Amino acid sequence: MMRLHLEPRQSTPPWLNLLLPLAAVTVTLVLCSGLIAAAGADIIPAYGALFAGAFGSTFNTVETVVKAAPLVLTGLAVAVAFRAKFWNIGAEGQLLAGAMAAAFIGGLEGLPVWTLAPLMILGGAIAGGMWASVPATLKVRYQVDDVVATLMLNFVMFFAMMALLDGPWKDPLSGYPDSPDIRLDAEFPILMERTRLHLGVALALVCAVLIWLLMTRTTLGFAIRAVGENARAAAHAGIPVNRVVFTTALISGGLAGLAGVGEVAGLHFQVMASLSPGYGYTGIVIAMLARLNPLGVVPAALFFAAIATGAETMSRKTGVPVFLADIIQGASLICMLVALLFANFRVRVQHPSTA
Repeated sequence: MMRLHLEPRQSTPPWLNLLLPLAAVTVTLVLCSGLIAAAGADIIPAYGALFAGAFGSTFNTVETVVKAAPLVLTGLAVAVAFRAKFWNIGAEGQLLAGAMAAAFIGGLEGLPVWTLAPLMILGGAIAGGMWASVPATLKVRYQVDDVVATLMLNFVMFFAMMALLDGPWKDPLSGYPDSPDIRLDAEFPILMERTRLHLGVALALVCAVLIWLLMTRTTLGFAIRAVGENARAAAHAGIPVNRVVFTTALISGGLAGLAGVGEVAGLHFQVMASLSPGYGYTGIVIAMLARLNPLGVVPAALFFAAIATGAETMSRKTGVPVFLADIIQGASLICMLVALLFANFRVRVQHPSTA
């Protein structure tokens, strides 16, 4: 009897790297179609309503792109960190750190108008990077598990933020646990009239290109990839492993912090408890779906934004619960992890004579 077995690949063909994420998305949609049918809706019209809600008009398309911007940045944050095997699960807390820094700077009186946006961007990136430097320091100096440290610091940052919003930083005008609004002239400029397409969207796209150039065209990018592939071999080659990991954490946290800046300066204009509906955690799925490729993060983020934006339209038109969007996001990660198996192994048929 013939048997199937897995054989390690020497290298992964470029076409397979492109095909695997597409296959994972396709399998995810096929699997979730069973839930649509169970909800009593027709599968094709339901998916049609979902994607029409995301891209069916200029307004819907812009809203999808705007929602994708923070996902691009958190996806980049995770992708960079994971490349160096710094398992940054803390993009959510780093996003909040960047948002708080941006809201504080944007509310300062006396700063010249032309300095506000640059200072908010710089301050948010620094705040996110500094927050990521805490677990990085624990990892390189004391060998503390970075998964646990980055995850736990998300809760530390969130509850510290809530303590401020319920206390000294509470908006005196509204009385709600929100920060005061930033200055009107600190808001990001709108790139398309009568839409919410703001400067933060362009910033996210620029960051994707810059991170791709960093990872593929610079010495630091090579060092990050070398440390991720084999830290011991990298150390023997003279690469300062701890310094590379720490620098990677700063870059990763800075990118997540920029996601918070965009949410404050481009959309909400204040810090609130519901500022991020889990963008930092979703960034992990996006980075995996993109196979840690900075340019691949952009379409992956657009896909997730489209699912989130179109879910409400699908629910209104077909009655399918909006929670399907969360299921699709989670299932896509599982499917991508399975697909990665075929990136590293190929299936071989083993005949009895060669067994």
